[in-house]
Amino acid sequence: MRKTLYIIGLSTFVFSCTSQQNVKKNTYKPKTPVAQAKPAVKPATPETPKPKIVSDHGVDFFTTNIADPTKNDNTASYGSIVSAKPAGYKVVKTYFPAIAQNFRQRYLILHYTALPDDKSITVLTQQAVSAHYLVNNIGDNEIYQLVDENKRSYHAGVSSWRSDKNLNDTSIGIEIVNAGYSTDSTGKRIFATFSDEQVRKVAALAKDIIVRYQIPATNVLAHADIAPTRKQDPGPMFPWKKLYDEYQIGMWYDEMTKQNFFNIAQADFTTRYNDPSFIFLIQTALQKFGYGVEPSGKWDDATKKTIEAFQYHFRPQNYDGIMDAETWAILQALGQKYPTK
Repeated sequence: MRKTLYIIGLSTFVFSCTSQQNVKKNTYKPKTPVAQAKPAVKPATPETPKPKIVSDHGVDFFTTNIADPTKNDNTASYGSIVSAKPAGYKVVKTYFPAIAQNFRQRYLILHYTALPDDKSITVLTQQAVSAHYLVNNIGDNEIYQLVDENKRSYHAGVSSWRSDKNLNDTSIGIEIVNAGYSTDSTGKRIFATFSDEQVRKVAALAKDIIVRYQIPATNVLAHADIAPTRKQDPGPMFPWKKLYDEYQIGMWYDEMTKQNFFNIAQADFTTRYNDPSFIFLIQTALQKFGYGVEPSGKWDDATKKTIEAFQYHFRPQNYDGIMDAETWAILQALGQKYPTK
């Protein structure tokens, strides 16, 4: 009996010890936390100091561009900074200028006066029409400024180009003293020429304005371009190609591209001239290029005047307002070179 009890007791002890060992083996031991490396803190980039505003007799000027010119942003002020003067408060320029800004002056429009020098001055300064500049025809080295570039002059009237309308709001106008046109016995308009001195003045003035306001070639236009149904100036005698070739001013087509289109255009005009779908195609091309013509599928009066204005600018050898193969080829070449964005 004693022996039996001994064996039972010994077995219980062994089982108990074994269980305790197993428990010890399975006991959870928390892992020692690993310290995470803290991200390096980049030192703040010091802000580049802005150029100072220059004050002269209480008037402020800022003539430096600190914006991104690739976005057509420009902070330079050509002239004094115009500021509000609210009663009881002080306007400060502590954070001037913001970089997100550009010029209102986005177009350059050229005109002729159809008047001699003295009458041109009187009309443009004393009546309800004006321009920012007047280029005389007396052979001197002077150009008359009539309106501050920061203000609207009344030179464009009812006008449009591409998606923009009322171009007085966004343009600078240059008037050129010129007799305009007379009409011959057949009713054809005969336009007066421009002197070499005038052309050089216009080129120098236009170049200065275009560079300062970053005006693209597509926005250097004739009054006839932006109001083709009612205006002809500066007419077919104005040397647009000379300005393009010698001064890089405005638009012109590439001759080789024009010739490639011309070969196809000749066949179109032989078989499709009065086809409404073809007329609609040409009207749409004029509209897409920039002219304010409504496609109708008809050779209507507005279309004829628009073609005439186009020819004044880009095909001055023949400005009869009739679309022909050469005019159509030039329009297509220009549309390819200066696409609407």
